[in-house]
Amino acid sequence: MNEQKPKRLKSWQGWLLFGATLVIVFLLGLFAASVTERRAEIRSIYANKKIDIEPGEAKSEVYGINYPREYDTWRETADTTFESRHNGSKAVDVLAERPEMVVLWAGYAFSRDYSTPRGHMHAIEDVTNTLRTGTPGLPDGEDLQPATCWTCKGPDVPRMMQQVGLQEFYQKRWSDWGSEIVNPIGCADCHDAETMELHISRPALVEAMERRGIDITKASHQEMRSLVCAQCHVEYYFKKDGNYLTFPWDKGMTFEDVEAYYDEQDYYDYIHPLSKAHILKAQHPDYELSQHGIHAQRGVSCADCHMPYISEGGVKFSDHHIMSPLAHIDRTCQTCHRESKEELLKNVYDRQEKALEVRNSLERELSRAHIEAAFAWAKGATESQMAPVLKLIRESQFRWDYGVASHGASFHAPQEVTRILSGGLERALQARVKLAQVLAQNGFTGEVPMPDISTKEKAQKYIGLDMNKLREQKEDFKKTIVPKWIEEAKAKGNIYTASNQ
Repeated sequence: MNEQKPKRLKSWQGWLLFGATLVIVFLLGLFAASVTERRAEIRSIYANKKIDIEPGEAKSEVYGINYPREYDTWRETADTTFESRHNGSKAVDVLAERPEMVVLWAGYAFSRDYSTPRGHMHAIEDVTNTLRTGTPGLPDGEDLQPATCWTCKGPDVPRMMQQVGLQEFYQKRWSDWGSEIVNPIGCADCHDAETMELHISRPALVEAMERRGIDITKASHQEMRSLVCAQCHVEYYFKKDGNYLTFPWDKGMTFEDVEAYYDEQDYYDYIHPLSKAHILKAQHPDYELSQHGIHAQRGVSCADCHMPYISEGGVKFSDHHIMSPLAHIDRTCQTCHRESKEELLKNVYDRQEKALEVRNSLERELSRAHIEAAFAWAKGATESQMAPVLKLIRESQFRWDYGVASHGASFHAPQEVTRILSGGLERALQARVKLAQVLAQNGFTGEVPMPDISTKEKAQKYIGLDMNKLREQKEDFKKTIVPKWIEEAKAKGNIYTASNQ
């Protein structure tokens, strides 16, 4: 009987098998390295755990006992020295730079005071000091804002929501929680006290997702690295009955979806005292706009860029000095992109400046539309004549505010934010054309006289603000009321001291 000799692989088959084996081994190596890295991260979290942190603990200093690396970098959010060509960590008086904004926000608290935001460590300080929150507690002071304004300012908020209930929390005035909301944005806003897993501490995000049929508890870890930011960096409004915090996402998350949601309810934040338009005040739709950008579409999270990893002594952890990625391009942009720092900066600034060019034109035209509308009313324009004008002004201003309030949109989604701002500019120009027609119908065909609003002070005087009185009241409030809040907070144990531990 003939014995069959085993078949030998052809030369090319052997090399193919060898190559495939190398690829498989390489991929297994990457997987093993990823698992090992993740386990190392977990070990670094729990290895030096010194105390058990109670659920609802708001003081970040307590978390710092167990997690000193993360805590130390979080403390650096107090630093305001970083500057880029557009924005930075320092508070800049935007109204002084662009006084047309005073006219756009006439009748609303933002016309008094609006500065670029600083780091998370300044959240409580800034909302207390701003002229927008009024002067509660003084004999002739104003308590302008509801307690809902505290929602994103610190980890005491979820503690109080659980303690008194959501409705009760929202229905109070801003000043009612002055001795309770004292710890700035920190650990408990994003982390579960026991497991340190990322979690959602603000109900409004969960409620908005539920109305859209999305179970946020099934989000992946990478998705959560953006969703914890989306608790606050979003468009929202306070429902008229009870100031209940709500995200307008029921129809979707595009700009047009949000606008349709508000229009369906005939909602507005305030009536402009010059034009009489029903104005929508955008908040900071960073999350929504970022979802239209290439980075989010490729699975990049907020934390990937704003909280890049740091390796220290073999331990890898997230940098909690949350700030512009431009401050650490080697740890942010260049982890994926191979261009030089100079080239990457140029790309960012080019995108920003194209959007800002449209924004500047829109602010100029829209402020004139408000002034011309006031002139038309004074000349006897009727409500029916002005109705299409006011609709255009409302639409224009919401597009302007939506783009401006999202500080990073010109990078996160440059095409989308430029599209939105361009739509606002088109509507502002249409409104001015219609106003010329309304004025002609009422016997005026000349050029509308424009007030001098070349500075913030002149613009504020034009819209009727007594800024000296407002500043004096705020200073009195800071000297008399705020110290009482701090003493009460210390007595309640809300502020970290050695005796708390």
